Amino acid sequence: MLASRFLRPLSTRCLSTAVSPLGGGSGTLSLFSPSEEHVGLREMVRSFAESEVEPQALEHNRTETFNLPLFRKLGDLGLLGVTVEEEYGGSGMDATACVIVMEELSAVDPAFCLSYLAHSCLFLNNLNQNGSHEQKVKYSPGACSGEIVGGMCMSEPGAGTDVLGMATTATPKGDDYVINGQKMWITNGTVDGVNTGDAFLVYARTGEARSDVSMFIVEKGMPGFSLGQKIENKLGMRASMTAELVFEDVVVNKSQLVGQLNGAAICMMRNLEIERVALAAMSSGIARRCIEEMAKYSTTRKAFGKPIGDFGQIQKMIAESYAEYMASKSYIYNTSNNLDLSSAGNVMDSDGVKLFAGKMAKDVADRAIQVLGGNGYTGEYRVEQLWRDAKLLEIGGGTNESHHKNMTKWFGKAGTTLP
Repeated sequence: MLASRFLRPLSTRCLSTAVSPLGGGSGTLSLFSPSEEHVGLREMVRSFAESEVEPQALEHNRTETFNLPLFRKLGDLGLLGVTVEEEYGGSGMDATACVIVMEELSAVDPAFCLSYLAHSCLFLNNLNQNGSHEQKVKYSPGACSGEIVGGMCMSEPGAGTDVLGMATTATPKGDDYVINGQKMWITNGTVDGVNTGDAFLVYARTGEARSDVSMFIVEKGMPGFSLGQKIENKLGMRASMTAELVFEDVVVNKSQLVGQLNGAAICMMRNLEIERVALAAMSSGIARRCIEEMAKYSTTRKAFGKPIGDFGQIQKMIAESYAEYMASKSYIYNTSNNLDLSSAGNVMDSDGVKLFAGKMAKDVADRAIQVLGGNGYTGEYRVEQLWRDAKLLEIGGGTNESHHKNMTKWFGKAGTTLP
């Protein structure tokens, strides 16, 4: 449960209070914090991010290492299982709560936030929505506390956007399944560069049809399950470890099957929706921080005897960045406020919001470097790291091109009448 001094239980949420459509200061209900519980959550996460996450960000970016002790503090605050039911050790909140955490963490350290997403959304929320009671009792409390670090295995060396073209198989053998294959680009695939992470939801082919995919829980230490490689020298997100994982005759009991046999395609699509909204929230956090850095720098840096913020070229970059940020943020929270985590079929806006927000964050970060000039090109001023990190948001969780495909396909099903 979330730290009680900040938040009340979900059942006592008060939505009858007047809500400001957009802004509002600290403690004010708005589109971005639609309940008192959300307001408290934002205040708690922002305070933690600024006091605990910010000071370590540059060092872990330089060393390309994951800060596990700090990650476990998120468990102490009840944030790792923010969307998991309380009976399984979570906080029982909604999609907007997830978005708030993602936005606030990414404003200070997007890479640390990415590891949070893989654990909280791709592993825990996925298990919470699709797993059995027994599976959730076994894995969720440890993952909610941070004792277990989890992730999800979907992409492969030869199957990224075409995820249903995966080659990894799970073959039945008595009461077990035998998994063989490779998974690539796995966030939290390792947390120390030597061993695998603790637990993963692994998608594997279990039938002849293209959609015959099932999901299994695979644990660290299972015979045949190993770390193929830690991916080094990434452009960005360096403090979030990415790995190749290898499955060689990995035997899992049928009790490790999550959901129905050959039924994981819907689980995959459902979880991709919250993942993409959460990634859009990361874009919002990156953009907000960049705008704050631009605005601050423009008042202190002088050229030709006056602050650079007095020049039209600088004003244009800051003003356009703010307008794009607010448009994107409004789209993000409108989507999350209407997203039922147990539903599927929300692709138009889950894809649309990530498509729009990812480019927005990259553009805003690029302007921030331009405003800061030579200083913006150095790590000390943070915006160069934010620029590098922002690029992933046009690739990870679905490329921009896959969003184009998914969204235009939707028009064929739903027609062309828009809200």
